[in-house]
Amino acid sequence: MGRSKLDKFKDNEIRSNVIQPGKNIFYNIKGKWNELYFRNQNPIVLELACGKGEYTVGLARLFPEKNIIGIDIKGSRIWKGSLIAESEGLLNAAFLRIQIQNLEIFFEKKEVDEIWITFPDPRSRDRDERRRLTNPRFLNIYRNILKPDGWVYLKTDNSSLFNYSLDVLKDQSFVKNLHYTCHLYESSYLNDHFGIQTTYEKRFLEEKIGIKYLKFQMKG
Repeated sequence: MGRSKLDKFKDNEIRSNVIQPGKNIFYNIKGKWNELYFRNQNPIVLELACGKGEYTVGLARLFPEKNIIGIDIKGSRIWKGSLIAESEGLLNAAFLRIQIQNLEIFFEKKEVDEIWITFPDPRSRDRDERRRLTNPRFLNIYRNILKPDGWVYLKTDNSSLFNYSLDVLKDQSFVKNLHYTCHLYESSYLNDHFGIQTTYEKRFLEEKIGIKYLKFQMKG
């Protein structure tokens, strides 16, 4: 039988790789991720709305020379990724439990090197447009915390979100080097995602749903 949400929350409270309200480091981490948590000067990579942290863990395995932080508000979700990272001794993986719109409270300007957005909630209703992670208000947040020329990557199965994202990105003067494909697995960008697949992605592929992918940089 799986652990209950309450059990998972208790685990998160004592796991050092989960940074959440109630822990001293949570209130002091801004601008000090390399100093206070990772204790190195390696590049910082974020996975936004990381869910169970499959990409966070996957990237941490492949790139020990990078510090990977999965971000999600759902403690019961990040519990899984934090468990795997802990059991595998992935000291370059951490999980931050916050709302995405609060990124600037926890990251200093130009502190982040890359951002991954993997299969986010498309927020399909018009009234939820501001909650889409490629909405201009989020792009401005990313721009503030990203280092100059930092890359942002998006993978999604949702055509509406993908097309919306392209329209928004093409309209931003600070976006450059925008590359995209509606069929990642049939494109020259396939190696970009390092073969890491989330549970959702595997399901979409089994259902013959095309995976959309884009990446772009932001001017400093």
